[in-house]
Amino acid sequence: MTEELSIVAENKCFGGWHKRYTHRSTALNCAMTFAVFLPPGAAEGAPVPAVYWLSGLTCTDENFMQKAGAMRVAADLGLALVAPDTSPRGDDVPDDPDGAWDFGKGAGFYVDATEAPWSRHYRMHDYVVNELPALVERLFPVTGRRAISGHSMGGHGALVCALRNPGRYVSVSAFAPIANPSAVPWGEKALGHLLGADRTRWRKWDASVLLTEAGEHLPTLIDQGDRDTFLETQLRPDTLKRAAEAADYPMTLRMQPGYDHSYYFIATFIEDHLRHHAKALGAVG
Repeated sequence: MTEELSIVAENKCFGGWHKRYTHRSTALNCAMTFAVFLPPGAAEGAPVPAVYWLSGLTCTDENFMQKAGAMRVAADLGLALVAPDTSPRGDDVPDDPDGAWDFGKGAGFYVDATEAPWSRHYRMHDYVVNELPALVERLFPVTGRRAISGHSMGGHGALVCALRNPGRYVSVSAFAPIANPSAVPWGEKALGHLLGADRTRWRKWDASVLLTEAGEHLPTLIDQGDRDTFLETQLRPDTLKRAAEAADYPMTLRMQPGYDHSYYFIATFIEDHLRHHAKALGAVG
């Protein structure tokens, strides 16, 4: 397409195209991979709005595109889907010093790190909010109307991106988000490394805190399975619900009986989420 991007793969799907690219990221100081699905109209050159998807711990761009069943619905609704990787990658990118799966490569937590050695690469918030949309909107038939969604760590990322950046998105949704990261083990580990020991800094990256101060109220949909093994220890949707009620924030939080943390759960309800976004984006489907 351009010297800015190198194509990794492309597949026709539901009349549109799923494509994977690599590029050099300035925000992350490394090569990054992302995927984009262009529905039939956009594949023919007509600009469409986009839903940005942020995946969870250990994932890449491939998990959502391959497992969620989202492209059929996106094709029908006239939505582009954009899925970045979940962290910086490369031999010179630091990883969890203990080799654990819940931090480091594959677990960037969608914040902008301030502490060495993480701050040189781990600036996923800047990448998702600024660099990647600018690239996509310049090089693809995608408009500047954006929505954002994600799962688990990516659900945390989607909520924080929307709450910290008024005017950037028209809607937000999440599946089983880490809703209160400053108060759960996954978040404490990641934020402690990336932002330092001062917990007051962590609050600026915690959706349950940001929501109480939000100046912009976006239509928000959250689904959470009641058989999710991480429900009480890591996710804490009850904290987010209380914050939304106190702030009179327009959030629909649905507890889904029998569902767990897997992509079976996401595939079941992804159509609801894409229709939620399509309505706010004014997509034609």
